[in-house]
Amino acid sequence: MRIQPIRSRGGIDAWLVEDHAVPVLALRFAFEGGSAQDPVGKEGVANFLTQMLAEGAGELTATAFQERVKDIALRIGFRAGRDAFFGNIEVLTESRAEGAALLRLALMGPRFDAEAVERTRQRLKVGIARAIREPARVAAAEWDTVAFAGHAYARPAAGTLASVDCIMADDLEFFRRRIFAKQTLKVTAVGDITPDELGQLLDEVFGGLPEGAQLAPLGDVGLLPAGQRSIIEMDVPQSVAVFGMNAIARKDPDYMASVVLNFIAGGGSFSSRLMEEVRVKRGLTYGVSTTIAPLRCASVLKGRVTTRNHLVGTSLEVIGAEFSKMADGDIGNDEVAKAKRCLIGSYPLSFDASGKIATHLLSLGLDGFGPDYIDNRNAMVAAVTLDDVKRVAARMLRPESLIVTIVGKPTLSTITDTAARIETSAA
Repeated sequence: MRIQPIRSRGGIDAWLVEDHAVPVLALRFAFEGGSAQDPVGKEGVANFLTQMLAEGAGELTATAFQERVKDIALRIGFRAGRDAFFGNIEVLTESRAEGAALLRLALMGPRFDAEAVERTRQRLKVGIARAIREPARVAAAEWDTVAFAGHAYARPAAGTLASVDCIMADDLEFFRRRIFAKQTLKVTAVGDITPDELGQLLDEVFGGLPEGAQLAPLGDVGLLPAGQRSIIEMDVPQSVAVFGMNAIARKDPDYMASVVLNFIAGGGSFSSRLMEEVRVKRGLTYGVSTTIAPLRCASVLKGRVTTRNHLVGTSLEVIGAEFSKMADGDIGNDEVAKAKRCLIGSYPLSFDASGKIATHLLSLGLDGFGPDYIDNRNAMVAAVTLDDVKRVAARMLRPESLIVTIVGKPTLSTITDTAARIETSAA
């Protein structure tokens, strides 16, 4: 796979994987500044905006815009992460010019018609109302609130019923003008397009953007509040526990060793240590997993386990015990070798479709890596040693550092004695 760095005449950079086998272009892009840039009291602005960009633009009403999208079989979408605002299109070569024009309209001239804003507001509020009744989502949101207290990451990305009610068309436009800028734009393209054609498309779509973004400064999160426990009571037959702690930063030399460690601990599905100990040996849960989330201002290892209310304490004790054993060096060379084989063998699956290739490249660009990362990645995994994994385990996996949030009706003494209890609320 050949990745070509492209610069348009207007100075817009992109990575291109040229492939003329199928007459389709997959374009992915992102602006730095996602939901962490939401104003205080108006949480959910970024998420609201993702829904509004296809609700009419320029002279096209929402209905007219969506009819044109349908007529040319255009796939267009937007998404707000914590640190970036994402967009994508997939379009047939024969419709590429019109697809680019519609994308430009969406980015540069969204209408924010009153009827569309109110319709979208109600849809978002329905989603929020559902989410606050789903134990897994409530637990994840509460974990962020506790772990990132005092930082923008602690605020709800989708907003609350109250904050979404406060968001007006002017707020959406103000956010758009602050975030959409050439300075922080990353673009990747895969498919049936030449470098010259891509350069022309980049200038057409993004050329009218301002040069600089107006981002609010976000400091590093720093050390998380180790050992925090909280319980949100919800009348459900099973409790959900979200647990986590500080992890290795994306640019840290030990990051790849932490990826191998996470695979061994809880990221390797049925082959992971936690799945073996919590599910297979003890039958405490159907599933338990962990993942590393390297954000711009923090890197965290997060996990989740769902189990019957009276088994939550036992499940968390087993998880903590396994982390402690691994931190003390109880990791086998066979576990490291197996994790490395799986991580290396599965990497090509990131490149089995144009959209997936473009998405993976965009992620690398946002993380500050160059195209050569793909060629070197498996070698970096292969270079991880048992000593590397043990060193990282000792650095990361301390059970006393775990932040735990439980949603349900847990019957456990070791946690309820010290946990803060929070009543569920639909507010």
